[in-house]
Amino acid sequence: MADVVLKNQKVEIGVNLHGAELKSLKRTDTDTEYLWRGDPAYWNRTSPVLFPFVGGVRNGVYRHEGTEYKISQHGFARDRDFTLISQTEDTVWFGLEDDEESRRIYPFAFHLGIGYQLTENGVKVMWKVENPADETLYFAIGAHPAFNCPLNNGDKQTDYAIRLQDKKGNNLTHFVNTIFGQGGTVTKAREGVNLQEGILPITETLFDHDAKVIEDEQVQRVALLDGEGEEYLAVEFTAPLAGIWSPPRKNAPFVCIEPWYGRCDSDVFEGELKDREWEQTLAPGEVFQAEYRIVV
Repeated sequence: MADVVLKNQKVEIGVNLHGAELKSLKRTDTDTEYLWRGDPAYWNRTSPVLFPFVGGVRNGVYRHEGTEYKISQHGFARDRDFTLISQTEDTVWFGLEDDEESRRIYPFAFHLGIGYQLTENGVKVMWKVENPADETLYFAIGAHPAFNCPLNNGDKQTDYAIRLQDKKGNNLTHFVNTIFGQGGTVTKAREGVNLQEGILPITETLFDHDAKVIEDEQVQRVALLDGEGEEYLAVEFTAPLAGIWSPPRKNAPFVCIEPWYGRCDSDVFEGELKDREWEQTLAPGEVFQAEYRIVV
């Protein structure tokens, strides 16, 4: 049972205080569950918040002002207990602040807010990062929601597909994928992927080389299509990067659609935190806000 449940006439969500993680997303008229259940046989999470890093740092170490810090992939917010800040009939906000433990691996003061708001046909996920200190705050933030695919018992995942669209709602004719390397980093290599009417078929080998990493605002709407070619879920966003992932070589019954404001290191990166590609910065007193929507 989730710690917080919100429900309207069409949608119900459940969220846990641990990680402020979305644990359930249902249509109330059909009782259809869209969110992956977190089975550790494949992947034990459902929709972790990635903060203050998206992806990994090269060799598990990053540098800030000449000091090296060790940190795990995707940062620490997903593994911390948040505080329930506010709750109304359709909206809930959770908060996390820096403390002695976080500053040992991430030497910054911060206020992180994660919000969920029911919409008529889904949920809006909201992020708010505040810099309360008198120095620049460097961070990345991203989403990692996993959606059931196939959706229905008896369906084959390889009969399903992914549709990619740009910010105007046009189907992509192609996209450029940033190729993963070793140790959770990306390479300088790029791969062009051609699409027919925006459709990326889900094959047994689609994720053999890890996530598809799509940069430079190439895509801002990603939808899952069932075996009949009908859209049953979409993620809409304005983030400059997106990842599409399922565990490599596992044939896992879910697909993650991940809007990102940040990305893992390249496999040759040797600079400081401020020099990382796609790193976000906040001057003292500034606030970063962003959101994405899940439509069902």
